[in-house]
Amino acid sequence: MKTYNIFTNEETSLPEGKADFLLAASVTKTCEIDGITQAGIPGKIPYTPTLDAEFISTQKLFSMPEIAETPSGVPTPALITRAVHNLSPFSAIEVLDLGLEIKPEQTQLHNFDIKPSGSIATGAGIDAESVFAKGMAFGRTYDLKGSYLILGESTPSGTTTATATALALGYDVADDFSSSFLNVPDDVRSQTINAALALVDDKMSTFEKLSLVSDNMLVFCAGFLLEASRRFHVVLAGGTQMAACLLVADKLREDILMRLKSDNVTIATTGWVANDTNSNIKHILEQLSYTPNAIYTEFSFANAEIPVLQKYDEGEAKEGVGAGACLAYANTNTLTNKDVLDAVELIMYSM
Repeated sequence: MKTYNIFTNEETSLPEGKADFLLAASVTKTCEIDGITQAGIPGKIPYTPTLDAEFISTQKLFSMPEIAETPSGVPTPALITRAVHNLSPFSAIEVLDLGLEIKPEQTQLHNFDIKPSGSIATGAGIDAESVFAKGMAFGRTYDLKGSYLILGESTPSGTTTATATALALGYDVADDFSSSFLNVPDDVRSQTINAALALVDDKMSTFEKLSLVSDNMLVFCAGFLLEASRRFHVVLAGGTQMAACLLVADKLREDILMRLKSDNVTIATTGWVANDTNSNIKHILEQLSYTPNAIYTEFSFANAEIPVLQKYDEGEAKEGVGAGACLAYANTNTLTNKDVLDAVELIMYSM
C-alpha cells in the first residue's frame, strides 16, 4: 500500500500524527431519481449517510438492520474508514448534519439547521449563501483535537450534483466525474444534469447558480475549507465530488474577496478513482487557479476471502465516507494492505 501524488505519481504521504475525522452527511433528493445511484439500499437511499455516520462512529447500526450496499452486494466504503480507525484510532469522529432525512443515533452530531436539498432536475432550493456562511463559521470555530483534520462525505448521487455544479460554474469537466456504478448510467445522469443546467443563465450570480444546481455538502464544505485552512491542515477526503468542492471555493474567491489557503489543504482519494477510465479527477483539479496537493493511495481487495469485496477492484463503489484519505492515513501510520484488508473482513465476519 503506497500513496502517490496525482500529478507527478511521486510517492508521498499525509502529515504524521493523529487526525480528527469529520463526516459531512447530506441528502439531496436527486438521489430519488430512479437509476441515478446505487450508493445504498434500493428505495432507502436517503438512509445511506445516516447508516454511514452510525457505522463509522460505533461499528453498529441503529436506524436500519443492515449497512448500505450496492444492489450487487458491495458494502459501503465506511467499512474501510472504520477498519482504519480500529487499527489506528482517529482523535475524534464527528458528523455534520448537512441536511439528513433520518438523524443518526449514537454519533457526535453537529446540527446546522440545514434541510435536505431538492432534486437538481427541478431546482435544489438551497440558500447557498447561507449554507456557505454556516460552513465558514464552523471553520472558524471547530475545535481541533488532533494534529490535522480529515473531512469526508456521504452524499448519495453527489457525483451528479457535483457535475452539474461544476458545469454551471463554467468549468470544462463534462466527462470527468466518477460514479458508484461500474458502468455509469449516462442517460439518467445526462438528462438530470441537462435539466439542472436549463435552470441557470449567465446573468445569475455564483450563489444563485449554486442554489439551483448544487448540494449542501459541496457548498458548506467549500465555506468550511476557506476558514479552517487558515487554522490547520485539512485533508479533503474524497474523489471527484471533493474536487468539485475545491472548484466551488475557487470560483467564489472574487465574490467573497478571499481565497483558499491551498498550502494547508490536501485532497486525498483512492487508486480506484485516480485510475478510473470513466472519470478524470486530475483534469478536474487542473481547472483550479492553483495546483493543489492531490494524492491517491493504492489498495487492493484482490486477496479478500469475502468475494464481494473484490468488486471494488473491478470498479464498483470506488470511494466515499473518506476511504481514500483513511487509506493514506493508514499508510502514514505504517499499516499494510493486509492489515486493513484483515480488519475490514473481521468487521464483516462479526456483523
